[in-house]
Amino acid sequence: MRAHATAHTHPSPSDTPAPAAPAPAAGGAVRWICPMDPEVVSDGPGDCPVCGMALEPEMPTSDVESPELADMTRRLKVATALGLPVLVLAMSDMVPGQPLQHAVSPWLLTLVQALLATPVVAWAGAPFFRRAWASLVNRSPNMFTLIGLGVAAAWLYSAVALVVAALRPDLVPDVYRGHGGAPLVYFEAAAVITALALLGQVLELKARSRTSSAIRALLDLSPKTARRIEAEGREVDVPVEHVAAGDRLRVRPGERVPVDGTIEDGTSWIDESMITGEPIPVEKTPGSAVTGGTVNGAGGFVMAAERVGEGTTLARIVRLVAEAQRSRAAIQQLADRVSAWFVPAVVAASFVTFALWMVLGPEPRFVHALASAIAVVIIACPCALGLATPLSIMVATGRGALSGVLVKNADALERLAAVDVLVIDKTGTLTEGRPAVAALEAVAPFTKDEVVRLAAALERASEHPLGAAIVAAAGAGPLPLVSEFRSVTGRGVAGRVSGHDVLVGSLRFLEEAGVETSALVALATAHQEEGRTAVTVAIDGRPAGLVAVADPIKASAAAALAALRADGIEIVLLTGDARRSAAAVAKTLGISRYEAEVLPEEKGAVVERLRAEGRVVAMAGDGVNDAPALARADVGIAMGTGTDVAIESAAVTLLNGDLAGLVRARRLGRATMRNIRQNLAWAFGYNLLGVPLAAGLLYPFFGVLLSPMVAGAAMSLSSVSVIVNSLRLRKLEL
Repeated sequence: MRAHATAHTHPSPSDTPAPAAPAPAAGGAVRWICPMDPEVVSDGPGDCPVCGMALEPEMPTSDVESPELADMTRRLKVATALGLPVLVLAMSDMVPGQPLQHAVSPWLLTLVQALLATPVVAWAGAPFFRRAWASLVNRSPNMFTLIGLGVAAAWLYSAVALVVAALRPDLVPDVYRGHGGAPLVYFEAAAVITALALLGQVLELKARSRTSSAIRALLDLSPKTARRIEAEGREVDVPVEHVAAGDRLRVRPGERVPVDGTIEDGTSWIDESMITGEPIPVEKTPGSAVTGGTVNGAGGFVMAAERVGEGTTLARIVRLVAEAQRSRAAIQQLADRVSAWFVPAVVAASFVTFALWMVLGPEPRFVHALASAIAVVIIACPCALGLATPLSIMVATGRGALSGVLVKNADALERLAAVDVLVIDKTGTLTEGRPAVAALEAVAPFTKDEVVRLAAALERASEHPLGAAIVAAAGAGPLPLVSEFRSVTGRGVAGRVSGHDVLVGSLRFLEEAGVETSALVALATAHQEEGRTAVTVAIDGRPAGLVAVADPIKASAAAALAALRADGIEIVLLTGDARRSAAAVAKTLGISRYEAEVLPEEKGAVVERLRAEGRVVAMAGDGVNDAPALARADVGIAMGTGTDVAIESAAVTLLNGDLAGLVRARRLGRATMRNIRQNLAWAFGYNLLGVPLAAGLLYPFFGVLLSPMVAGAAMSLSSVSVIVNSLRLRKLEL
């Protein structure tokens, strides 16, 4: 989300106030989505017609508390303040000697209960009745249907019984009267059930708020203002949402980078831990890319804005996490199928319970029948069932985001837990993707330092990607000047350096120039067997040495792949590089199966072939050429350091490109599915056991009848158990 702030300036002679500028047009009206049923979308706030939950903005905000949570908390406080006295008065006849019953008229006690319980039901419980009515109108019965029916039945029976007993006492049999002739009522059940239902809602809303803490933490990384350099050179502070691509911005020491862009002037060290997870700052010089939300160190610099608003890396991460938290796993379909018939079945069971008690139960039959029917409706409220999967997904995706594992949807988490083969690209995924000098060789009388400095002087004028690696290997000192430079495409470069004729390139290039290369052949072959590129050097017509260049394997690759193999995942290396290079990397990392010289379209075919064998395939890659395979895999995993196309094609993104993220993603997927199964087992088991008990199963054997209050407490306990279990994922060690 874009942050909003008032433009301000720092008191400096060169500063002038920013001109008033209209807020940028919204990209579209705010849409509201149900947190439990993301297919329900509305143009404004309201309640979900399917589950009754309050709709939430499609894009999260940095607000700490939602209006719904504040409203439900107020209602809970009122329900508790008024409901506790009702409960105490109702239970007073259980006190030995019944002192309160003898001191105060039972009729007065019952009337006080009615006066206190009525605002609890009518005001504090109003959202439940509103949502219950909407569920009936929309023919989508849900948990609010059951709460509304139970509370309404308890209060209406009690109110009618009180009025009839007062006006026409002859119509109320003695079996329906308590101490002092006052009627038996359930005002305490109506009040306590309402309070417990509100408690469940508050706990659930707080849990959902905690699951969004990862998003809020990301949103808080974005600065509210940026210091823009105007065309005439003056500097003004403007709201970050007013920054446009191409604007020149000054970032001072200690400030957060406002948007994504490139440094034009200045040098600094930037803390990129929000992206990489690494606390060590990274040096940035002119031409270096910087990411919005990262923290500038001691140096100041001027940057050109490139990606702004919702196009920044930070905004994209927030959007993807929000979408993932609303997505539904396939396992949720089981809960959906059960919920579709569950509420009607519970209502039917309630009517059957009432009828059986009226026919078979002891006196007072009607009171027993009503109490049992209400208890069945309340205890069977499917709150826990509805929370079992979505809450785990919300917590897990937030936990993953804070660990550098960005999961786009719930299905990816479910499939990650089942993956048994990982197809992985080489360049940029297993390797750094940036060539570096791996070794230097010199042939007497030349030295390694002489070889690399003369070669670097030539390569500095070259555009070949390996040239940059050789220049970097020469160090930061000045290089000698080059004259008579010439480049032979596909062969190498030549020129005069410090009075010497120097050739840098392939063995064939040197041989074509008449250089005797026998002293270099064995050296070159040895390095090529290791998967390195041998760049040979000749000085004044004599073989001088070679520079072995390779794409270094990531430091985390060996340990990550070993952990995945130990977890039962087969590793398949897939690359478009030469077979010799692929074999060297596979040997180093202990990969027994690899395919080299594979074209981009063939990568997708390899993935499809594995899937046809019944394997659950994850594909990890970083380039445009990996996108087809990423899209075809059961789980596509992109390196966050890779191309936008690869990231968009994948279901999981490792933000810092660290392969240890593969292990974290696997652990996250398994832990999430385990958590969801635990939640579903508890929710189903609770209802299977609770409904028969509420219907009176224990009464024939022990004379125990479950009161509606106890049923309400059990309902809340089931939801709290699911919430607490889901929140354990926040502490998951990845």
